[in-house]
Amino acid sequence: MSRAHLALLTLLALLAFAGNSLLCRAALAHTTIDAASFTLVRLLSGAVVLGLLAWRRGTRGHARGNGWSAFALFAYAAAFSFAYLRLSAAAGALLLFGAVQATMIAHGLWSGERLRPLQLGGLVLAAGGLVGLVLPGLSAPPLAAALLMLAAGIAWGMYSLRGRGAGDPLQVTAGNFLRAVPLAAVLALLMFRHITPDPTGLGYAVLSGALASGMGYAIWYSALPLLTSVTAATVQLAVPVIAALGGVFLLGEPLTLRLLAASVAILGGVALVVMTGAKRTQ
Repeated sequence: MSRAHLALLTLLALLAFAGNSLLCRAALAHTTIDAASFTLVRLLSGAVVLGLLAWRRGTRGHARGNGWSAFALFAYAAAFSFAYLRLSAAAGALLLFGAVQATMIAHGLWSGERLRPLQLGGLVLAAGGLVGLVLPGLSAPPLAAALLMLAAGIAWGMYSLRGRGAGDPLQVTAGNFLRAVPLAAVLALLMFRHITPDPTGLGYAVLSGALASGMGYAIWYSALPLLTSVTAATVQLAVPVIAALGGVFLLGEPLTLRLLAASVAILGGVALVVMTGAKRTQ
């Protein structure tokens, strides 16, 4: 694969990841669809697309996956949707990204990894950015929604950790999406009194599941083997930035000074941890 092709695939994957935040926020803020319905349709459409892609490759994606991984995937998707009832696309993506990276770093420390001084400084900077973002104030995101998005990030971090070495990523992801669908259906049934189907909202959910999730993950897993772990971690720093710009220009969301400062702290801190760690292994 040429460098230009690899760069294009990577860019498309990052746009898809940011697109999940934009589509979810657009659906829940500008249509009448409820969070439970959005979660169910997103997971179902993602399972269909991933299953078809696995089938096209001659594999049986539905035979793969793991119950606990599927639960982590469901927990991420559900918390993600409910958080976006009140969070802006930019704040949600930043909180999600920060929580995912914090979970991965914490797992590394628990497994015996040690941080160099610059890495420790980066971790403190990133943590300070997260705390600063959710501290009470006129421009602070709603605390309950922020905590839900942090929970979504932790769940996604755990899902990612469980997926390491679990087999073919496309098969495993397809299986986990399929296993997560019944959990989302139970959630929708439990909240049936609040179900408010909306054609436009359902369309956003299908796009989120089929394109931003299903196709996005398939593209990412095509590019991932050709990227170093440091490059893969670093390029994902662009996701909250893309989501923030999309929120401003497509959804008309404000870009506050607090959000800008938190973005610099969180993304800069994580980049410091990743890049310093990379130099250590070289």
